[in-house]
Amino acid sequence: METDQNALPRSVVLALWLGAVGTSPGVAVRSVQDDDEPHTVAGLPGTSADAGLKDLVTSWCTGPREVCALLPAPGDPAGVPADVNPQATEAGECVVVTTPHGSWAAVPQVTAFGSSLEPGHLVRWEVRPVPAWTTLVAGALGSLPDAERDLRTSLVVATDALDSLDVARWRDDAADAIERVRRSTTSGWPVPDLDGRRGRVLQLATRLLAIVDLATVDEGGAVNLWQSDQRTTALREVERTARHALSAATYSTLR
Repeated sequence: METDQNALPRSVVLALWLGAVGTSPGVAVRSVQDDDEPHTVAGLPGTSADAGLKDLVTSWCTGPREVCALLPAPGDPAGVPADVNPQATEAGECVVVTTPHGSWAAVPQVTAFGSSLEPGHLVRWEVRPVPAWTTLVAGALGSLPDAERDLRTSLVVATDALDSLDVARWRDDAADAIERVRRSTTSGWPVPDLDGRRGRVLQLATRLLAIVDLATVDEGGAVNLWQSDQRTTALREVERTARHALSAATYSTLR
């Protein structure tokens, strides 16, 4: 399945709103939920069992806080605290937050329903207390300037992989897909205003993930096993770099 450049992970959108100054809970909730059914939240301190996403946003976007979205994958915890690593890895994402009252992780459990023509999603955020996570995340992700530099290096690798596959020749839809990747911008994203570097990193990371999807959907042109293994290894590293960069771009500290 190809990456939709306008479909950021829910945790990324939520973390960006939680880390913004003067966030409106209503706007944040609408942005995160998009076409989903109303999200529910379990385990949020001080709320009832039937809490909603607005309760979570209201609780966590007031006062000093640190927040980050993490996007783990099997074999790559990407800074996720061990307490929630299995759940977050299965979901492929989570949000971690620290306020004066403690640290928590929120993991979205997504259930799809409907058809391919009319898809729907039920989302339940599971909130759990976790140890202080800042040092762990910083070690796993690095800084935002580091992420931007690594992304530019990875872009060369990913582009070379597409060129070697010559996907536009053997896939009827590839030329259009590549052009959409090149034209993608952050203007349609349901996120707060982004500073220059943060916006650049988010845009380039999502482009890279889309390129990886195009390059790995199948082998396309004839290659030998060694070439296939080499490209797969390179693209796996590109994908990891892009996921880590997306996370790094969501990290915020508000005092």
